[in-house]
Amino acid sequence: MHIHRDWHAIAADAKGASVAMGNFDGVHLGHRAVIDTARAATDGPLGVVTFEPHPREVFKPDGPSFRLMNAESRANRLARLAVDHLYELPFGPELAGLSPEAFAQQVLVDGLGVSHVTVGADFKFGAKRAGDAVMLMQLGQQLGFGVTVQPLIQSGDAVYSSTAIRQALTEGRTREAERMLGHWHRIDGEVIHGEKRGRQLGWRTANMAMEGLHLPRLGVYAVLVDILTGPNKGPATGVASIGVRPMFGKNAPNLEVHLFDFDGDLYGQHLSVALVEFLRDEMAFDGVDMLVQQIEADATCARDILAGR
Repeated sequence: MHIHRDWHAIAADAKGASVAMGNFDGVHLGHRAVIDTARAATDGPLGVVTFEPHPREVFKPDGPSFRLMNAESRANRLARLAVDHLYELPFGPELAGLSPEAFAQQVLVDGLGVSHVTVGADFKFGAKRAGDAVMLMQLGQQLGFGVTVQPLIQSGDAVYSSTAIRQALTEGRTREAERMLGHWHRIDGEVIHGEKRGRQLGWRTANMAMEGLHLPRLGVYAVLVDILTGPNKGPATGVASIGVRPMFGKNAPNLEVHLFDFDGDLYGQHLSVALVEFLRDEMAFDGVDMLVQQIEADATCARDILAGR
């Protein structure tokens, strides 16, 4: 998959795609329907038009972290869906200030040269979110590109949405989140240096930052892991903790994952960690020995869960 971040300078061979357009936070089943419809619209290349940072981060910079995926995780998921081109438009004053008409002309036509655009029924675009799916259809007719509006996907009375998935993860309902996502919820990123307490306890962990991401329920999870880079690239299983490590003072939330039957060096490498099942809440223990005993029990439980998948 080719990633393009400057819509002013798209190469000729990256133009002409049928694109799905939206924020695609989580790339859930509703998003998948939009992408699949875009794929079916033409025989040409498939593209996804999205925005980075998420517009909500620009307009509400002091708001709580809400993203299900960072840009790396979203790109990894879209690549798995055989998207040819990811147009990751830099969202800032220039893009935010474009009227719907200017966005369609300058970005979609002059910049990306799209052949077809597919959006969800609730899609909004342009300055002050003044444009909607109906307006996009009208602009497509005027400017020479096709438009398909994909109805929202739902199960019963519930619409698949990033909001519903966040709520499921907040409550530790990983399998419910997986049902709406169509895949396990994953946290992707670089392995960073921590305080190396796990090594001192006999349980080496890979540490990853959670900055900017919606926090799932704090606690311990059985996880599937893809090592994305480096000499140890490949799949693994493990047990992970998401939390603030209450036994050791006040700390920023992070993800610590212990890989089963693994003894390599992962610093600086990139992992994709899938939350398969919530095991227990984060807690403080009366001493290191009790903590180690609980980690051993957590690891045994996680192994049993993952072996039974």
